[in-house]
Amino acid sequence: MPADAFALTLAAAVLHASWNVFLRGSDDVEAGFAVVLGVSLLLFAPVAAVTWSVSWAVAPYVAASAALEGLYFALLVAAYRRRELSVVYPVARGSAPLLVLLGTAVVLGRHVSAVAAVGVCLVAVGVLLVRGFTRGDEGVLVALAIGCAIAGYTLVDKEGLHHAAALPYLELVLAPVGLVAVPAVAIRRGAHALRAQLTGSTVAAAVAAFSAYALVLAALRLAPAPEVAAVRETSIVLATLLAALFLRERVGLRRLAGAAVVVGGVALIALA
Repeated sequence: MPADAFALTLAAAVLHASWNVFLRGSDDVEAGFAVVLGVSLLLFAPVAAVTWSVSWAVAPYVAASAALEGLYFALLVAAYRRRELSVVYPVARGSAPLLVLLGTAVVLGRHVSAVAAVGVCLVAVGVLLVRGFTRGDEGVLVALAIGCAIAGYTLVDKEGLHHAAALPYLELVLAPVGLVAVPAVAIRRGAHALRAQLTGSTVAAAVAAFSAYALVLAALRLAPAPEVAAVRETSIVLATLLAALFLRERVGLRRLAGAAVVVGGVALIALA
């Protein structure tokens, strides 16, 4: 993998982990998310306009992806209310590539290699280590549902991007989510809840959230997608470490090892 592509992808992983740490650490996760989403849409609208290249054929993909993104963000808020980031993030991000692989194998009838099968097993073991061995963990179940949503919009976006440039496509997909989320929080909680979350840290998180995607796109121009995907998922370990450092979560060796095992499994799936 070229050094510049590696640097771009690693930067994307750091940014993605960072904005999730900000969201989980917010005293109002729901309002914090709404503000991050709204600010990111406003900041990157000019960039999307300048790079605009969209076909009408993209409409069904935008609609489907927007619905899945809305579900993803709703589940993310619910999960962060119930469980630590060092549990939710590895389970959600780690299960998504596994579900994409299984979905393409079952729906499209594609062959799953032995290496990918080993990767699936590693992800399962890693998730179990992150989760621990307690029963009835609602937060983990929500995190797995997040993984399903990620897998869903990943498969939709793969096809949708054939009909639109990447940044305009992302703006179109997230705009309906923002137009629902921001007014919904304002109506339910009052505009003061949104104003309270409108800080410099929120703007930084908004830039990080959108930039993480843009950096991955830049890396894909320089290196093969499987290699980029494998490095991208280092965010799982980074998020776990950041949760311990900044959120004071109790990240023991078992949970950290589980996050590392998940990354290893994802890497095998991506490179198979």
